[in-house]
Amino acid sequence: MSVTDSVSNKTLNQVLANSAQAKATDTSLAAASKAVAGNDKALGKDAFLQLLVTQLKNQNPLDPQDNTAFVAQLAQFSSLEGITTLNDSVNSITGGLQSSQALQASSLVGRSVIVQTGEALVDTASEKPFNGTVVVKEADTKPTITITDADGELVRTIQMPAQKAGNVDFTWDGKNDDGELMPKGNYTFTASSKTDTTTTALTTYLPATVNSVTLSKTGGEIMLNLAGLGSIGMSKVQTIGL
Repeated sequence: MSVTDSVSNKTLNQVLANSAQAKATDTSLAAASKAVAGNDKALGKDAFLQLLVTQLKNQNPLDPQDNTAFVAQLAQFSSLEGITTLNDSVNSITGGLQSSQALQASSLVGRSVIVQTGEALVDTASEKPFNGTVVVKEADTKPTITITDADGELVRTIQMPAQKAGNVDFTWDGKNDDGELMPKGNYTFTASSKTDTTTTALTTYLPATVNSVTLSKTGGEIMLNLAGLGSIGMSKVQTIGL
C-alpha cells in the first residue's frame, strides 16, 4: 500500500526522500561554509568554487536551483574579484609612488631650498650674501624689509626703490645699520609696503638647508627638516637650489 499526498501528488517515499535530500544539502552547505569561515584568508576563487560545487551536488533534483541564481552568484563573484584585483593594483602603484617620492626627497638632504617663511638661519661669515625674495602686490610699491635677531632686536632696515608687481629679490650682506658684521644665527625678515594711510605686510621667500626628511607612515606629505626652521611640507617648497 502506498500513501499519496493529494496536494503535491507525490508519494510518501518521495516526500521523505526530498526531506532527506534537503537536510543533506543543508548539512553539506553548512560544512562547506564552516570550512570557508575557518580559513583566515578572505573568500577567494577556491572557496567560492567549493561552495558552488557543494550547492550543485546537493540541490534537490525535483526542485533544482534556478539558473538565474547561479548566474547572479557568478556575476557577483566576478565583480568582487575585479574590485580585489584593482585594489591590489592601486596599492602596488601607491607603494611605488611613495618609494619614488622618498628617493626624491632623500636627494634633497644637504641642498638649499626656497620656502615661504619669515625666518632663516644666516651664516653671516659666508662669502656669499644672503638672498631672499619679497612678493610685491602692486606696481610702484616701495618694499621695506626689517631684519631682527633671535632676541627681537632690530639689526637692519633695507629700503627698496619702487618695484613692479611680482617677485622682487633682495640681498643682505650680514651687517647691521652701523656696518658691523653680525654673528651667525637665526634672523627674522619682515617685509611691508607703506602708503600715506596704511601699511601692508608682504610675503617673503627665504633659503634654507635641508638637514633630513621625514616620511609619513600613513601616506601623508613628506616633511623636510630645515636647518634653523624645523619641519615644513614638501609642497611648500618653491625652488630647489644647490
